[in-house]
Amino acid sequence: MARVTIRIDDALYERLQRRARKVGVSVAELLRPAIDQTADPRGGYVYTTQDEILSCVLQTLSILAASVRRRSPETLEQGMADARALLLEKGLLSSDEQP
Repeated sequence: MARVTIRIDDALYERLQRRARKVGVSVAELLRPAIDQTADPRGGYVYTTQDEILSCVLQTLSILAASVRRRSPETLEQGMADARALLLEKGLLSSDEQP
């Protein structure tokens, strides 16, 4: 079995130890499922500390898009096309998702 070494601050390690003790496993056993999820070849989503911010941004943009759609569907359509073009330019869309 391979071994991985990482450096984490002492406070985080203590929290991990407390959590592991509560569920009756070692720190390594506690972390293996998270590492396995991260390496999942099916490309499952891995949650990060930025998820709460991303969630708020997506909700805000959804509300804004719904408002624009009611007022001017053409403006929404142009805005979405512009957004797709910017995402494509930044490499955040594949070429088959081009506007």
